[in-house]
Amino acid sequence: MGPWPMGCCLLCRELMSPTMHGEVLMEQQDRQPGSRRLVGIDLGIASRHSVRVLESDGRVVCRSSCVPTTESLSLMERAALAGAPEGTRLAVVFEPTGPAWLPIAVFFARRGHDVYRVSSAKAADLRRFLRRHAKSNGIDAETLARIPLADPGGLQRLELPGADAAALDRRVRACDRLTSAASEHKVRIKDLVRQLMPMTPLTGDLGKADLAVLERYADPRELLAAGPVELTRLVTSASSHQQGSERAGQWQAAAMAAIDLYGDHPAVPFEELAAEVATEVRLLRAIQAELATHAAARERHYRQVDPGQLARSLPGFAEISGPVLVAIMGRPGRFRHGTKFKSYAGLAPKGSETGETGRKGQSMSKAGPSLLRATLFRAADTARRQDPPLARIYYQQMTEGAPPTSRPVASSPVT
Repeated sequence: MGPWPMGCCLLCRELMSPTMHGEVLMEQQDRQPGSRRLVGIDLGIASRHSVRVLESDGRVVCRSSCVPTTESLSLMERAALAGAPEGTRLAVVFEPTGPAWLPIAVFFARRGHDVYRVSSAKAADLRRFLRRHAKSNGIDAETLARIPLADPGGLQRLELPGADAAALDRRVRACDRLTSAASEHKVRIKDLVRQLMPMTPLTGDLGKADLAVLERYADPRELLAAGPVELTRLVTSASSHQQGSERAGQWQAAAMAAIDLYGDHPAVPFEELAAEVATEVRLLRAIQAELATHAAARERHYRQVDPGQLARSLPGFAEISGPVLVAIMGRPGRFRHGTKFKSYAGLAPKGSETGETGRKGQSMSKAGPSLLRATLFRAADTARRQDPPLARIYYQQMTEGAPPTSRPVASSPVT
């Protein structure tokens, strides 16, 4: 992905600002080390959750299972705490298995226990080792319970968002999915039109006028039959007078070339291809309408979570990337320093050390949320295109390597 401009270092420093969300965010204090038990929950989608409870030294306390109801989870909690000293907390560990993790997280967080959501890759690495040295039907749950013993420093306590932040997160994710879906339909439309009219005029973005033409006249025979006057009127109206006879002429030329090439060959089902194009156009419009609704709600929730719009003041961030950053990052104060944030975002370089030798310049781990990482990358790329000093630093990094004062975000300390 290339070096990250110095703008991202500034970006990360601003992200860690204590004034994010319009209030002073105090760094979360570590809880006093007290008695605790480790609970690994292997989440099932259509089956019961498998549970293993361990003492803090790794000894197995009990094996159980549960379903996401208050009664079942309360029974499991009592079994996990049976015989433990008063005040013992549970460290509950699970993987982000579809939507199944949320009921578990809400239940145990409300009961005052520590909740950890670990990456599937980390759990798989430990599971692979344990399977070679132990046999158990509940090895997945036991693996999760042992992660706090194997990698205590690599765990980040899960913080559930408040109402506004949770709403923003859902709207951001909905907008991202709808945007991806719209892009897929646009690609499909272009591919179908290329079959109908090999000399297609769709060489750039799909405009409103293009969609209007394709919804009615994707069949090149019907497009020619409509005539230049009707086609020009349709293009002019759909584009709000931004386009006219020139664009209509391009469509007519493409249709004429297709008829000349294909003739009436039976291998080219004009009517069926045109019907599929019309369906894709209608689906695209429906998605765009839903996207507009979710985008409006996303903006409303974003202004409630970040009333000062601090995220949008960062280099390279704008209307869409600001809410994405705030939603996925969560409360900035939960990251003690920039290294924690870089690890969470998957921007920290992979480690490669042998004895006293360490290899530098390793690739990023890419272990964090992909949407956050992609947003940071696009913001950095936009910033270096718009800001001459950042562009100069980027050029220097690409041609000469990064000097100590201009390290990319993946290796820069954040204060």
